Amino acid sequence: MRNFKKRRGFSLIELLIVVAIILIIITIALPKLSRARMQSQEVAAIAAIRTLHTAQVQYYSTYGRFATSLAELGPPASGSANASAADLIGNDLSGGDKSGYKFTLTGNQAGYAINASPVAFNSSGSRTFYSDQTMVIHQNYGQEPATTNSPELK
Repeated sequence: MRNFKKRRGFSLIELLIVVAIILIIITIALPKLSRARMQSQEVAAIAAIRTLHTAQVQYYSTYGRFATSLAELGPPASGSANASAADLIGNDLSGGDKSGYKFTLTGNQAGYAINASPVAFNSSGSRTFYSDQTMVIHQNYGQEPATTNSPELK
């Protein structure tokens, strides 16, 4: 007969307790992680609006008017930069989607307006943003688009 030595290691109960503790920690940490990711996407949207302001100032100084669309600020499909594609912002922002936000730009001779809305509300962002040639950024907590009457971002 074999002489079995006493086995050393963890019992099934001990392993289940450890797994349960890990699951509890994950359950507590996951919402905080999601909130942190959403806040970082909101900060990235604000930075993109500031980038658009800088691009509009450069566009105005070069072409004597404000750009009327994001495509006019973006890179050209081929050739060198011109008024219809000034190469002042990247492809992602000129396409209108960046970091979980959808951007729109409308402009005319007198000015321009920028709107930024989350692609998935309460997932990629919980605020909408609006800004214009005054370079003041307005925010709205909710799905409705921010306007000039919305509170200013501080």
